[in-house]
Amino acid sequence: MKIKNILLTGVAALAMASCNDFLEVEAPSSYTEEFVFGQKTEVSRALNGVYAQALVNNLYGNLYQSNFILNSDVDISISSNSAHAHNTYARFDCDAQGGEIYNFWTAAYNLIEYANRFINGAENSALYNKEDAEYMQWIGEAKCLRAMVYHDLVVMFGDVPFTFVPTAVRGTDMIPVVDRQEIQTALIQDLEEAAAYMASTSSVTVERCSKEFAQALAARIALTAAGYSLRPDKTDSRSYGVMQRPDDATRLVFLQKVLDNTEAVINASTHHLTKGGYQDVFVNESNYQLVNDGDPIFEIPFAKMSTGNTGYIQGPTYTANEGVTVGPWGEAKGGQRLNAFYRFLFRDNDMRREFVNGLWYYTVQTKADGTLVDSVVVRNDYSVHNNKWSKLWSSESNALGNITTGSTGINFPYMRYADVLLMYAEAANEMNDGPTDKAKEYLAEVHNRAFINDDAEFLNEAYASQEAFQKAVLDERKWEFAGENSRWRDLVRTNTYAEELVYSFLRYYHVAMDNAGQQSGYEDDIVEHDGKNYIANLPSKVYFHGYNMSEIENDELTLYFLMEQFYGNVMYDDGVTTSIVKRFPNQSLPSLRILNAYAPVNTPPYTSDITNWGFKAASWSSADFYQWGNTDSGTPKDQCKYSFYGFIRCDAGSRIWLIDNGVQRELPLTNPTENLPVVRYILPYPNQIIQRSSGAYKNYYGY
Repeated sequence: MKIKNILLTGVAALAMASCNDFLEVEAPSSYTEEFVFGQKTEVSRALNGVYAQALVNNLYGNLYQSNFILNSDVDISISSNSAHAHNTYARFDCDAQGGEIYNFWTAAYNLIEYANRFINGAENSALYNKEDAEYMQWIGEAKCLRAMVYHDLVVMFGDVPFTFVPTAVRGTDMIPVVDRQEIQTALIQDLEEAAAYMASTSSVTVERCSKEFAQALAARIALTAAGYSLRPDKTDSRSYGVMQRPDDATRLVFLQKVLDNTEAVINASTHHLTKGGYQDVFVNESNYQLVNDGDPIFEIPFAKMSTGNTGYIQGPTYTANEGVTVGPWGEAKGGQRLNAFYRFLFRDNDMRREFVNGLWYYTVQTKADGTLVDSVVVRNDYSVHNNKWSKLWSSESNALGNITTGSTGINFPYMRYADVLLMYAEAANEMNDGPTDKAKEYLAEVHNRAFINDDAEFLNEAYASQEAFQKAVLDERKWEFAGENSRWRDLVRTNTYAEELVYSFLRYYHVAMDNAGQQSGYEDDIVEHDGKNYIANLPSKVYFHGYNMSEIENDELTLYFLMEQFYGNVMYDDGVTTSIVKRFPNQSLPSLRILNAYAPVNTPPYTSDITNWGFKAASWSSADFYQWGNTDSGTPKDQCKYSFYGFIRCDAGSRIWLIDNGVQRELPLTNPTENLPVVRYILPYPNQIIQRSSGAYKNYYGY
């Protein structure tokens, strides 16, 4: 059962005494600490108040899922802006004036203050008793929420103000900025101590922090701490910093923490990948269904019509007419997108590809009699929709209503069992200079879930060496966690972000230059990096056919999507391929059957082919794809020039520039990824916070 009225029952219960002005935590309520922590019913309500702070749009309800997922080969926010902007975070070009940074910062520290106050009050209450399992569970939950937000602050901002002491006890002095490694060590210790007293997911549901979540979160923090991060050059505030990781001895300590905590979760046997398929995880979330023994370990527990934009910002766009949609789902923005080339980077027959990459959206069409109907349109854009979650995937009985927008109440899976398995595999490979038997088993478990038949070739290649296994784990994470704020963090941790950003840019640049009738000079580099030559065979036209499920004559066919031959599915003599996947999540809205064949293609398939595929004879439509070049000037369009603006960009003359400590230097035509500058992914402290700290806080990294 989903949490009900968490905002209403929790916020007022936890009294917030005098607060730091520079943090702007919420004003105190009328409840006293003695009252709240003097009776268990009020302590429970106060804990809901801590959860409530995580649900706001300025934190996990929206910004974490959208603005602060940085651009990569997986997730992308397209930009045509040719100049610096305050708030273009995804393209590594922002400054301390960005409003979203300030909003996220203050919301994060508001949650931390609520958690600190709750933990301090609970541990100093007469009710405190380590033998009281329920009471200790509540304290553990608050510690998990505090660790979760501190971890994300450290990843995003580097060294940050850190304290476990609430304002009422500490006073109003500035919270000191603490080195990230010290913060990470403290968080891991706190989580491990809390986990010893916490209940399993099977007892508290995936909407509450559990023992497994505490252990998995400790592992995530430890794996992050063992890897690379951007460190400031405090002798030169103009420097973008340097990528560093701990010394070998410290790394081994953190990696052992990863193994200990992930192994504890795995050995508990409370979570499994066999409870349905990959697609089911997200369709269940979109239908408000909790699976407590499946893949999700902790879901941010949003409430319907109250909190959270999951499934509103993801999934296909669904437009409204004067604020009203034809169907009962309400408007969907669909703006959180995936890289246009992401779908070409999958292995053959990977079912995640067909489900996640969405090449269509919905709009309203007026019939001759004036009736409004839903119309499905192919998405021929610089990005594709992330179809993991959508309010449109909910059944009509669960639909929010035709005048709704956000506040979907669809949970966001902050931690999944697949992540635990892959964290173990990565750490074991590092610790043992190659993959152990368990590491191999856990990688295979995640990988094989995405395939009808096992992909033995991929696994055999992965097992060949430590380096091959590390790459395979990173690839698996790339395919598994799109839209979960994971890919750019993985690339940072492994110090591969700069290289992947260069190729992410070059794919767009090459296709745009080719379309403009020019040579990019980088095709061979892209082919060598990607291991396939799809880049030369992208179709200029894509044919598609709109249909309703009632049009399918052969009900045994469960196709909702037809992908091109570049994915290596079943190949017919005429160059047409099919990919059979699970049923399309929404059976009521019209859908598209898409055909991509070898370029150039001048005519759509014959009617007999359509009939053989189980469809009634119908005409096919076409859309122009990858038309990203300006044929008059022979240059790429701005979307291909500026979407990675703060790290790599193109000028009006099609020259490519890397940004090295704020200074442009040209990308070489040969060996383009040698001697790359750092990626300034670290965000600045908000300007308002700098000013209110009276000089206690300072920005580095060239801000």
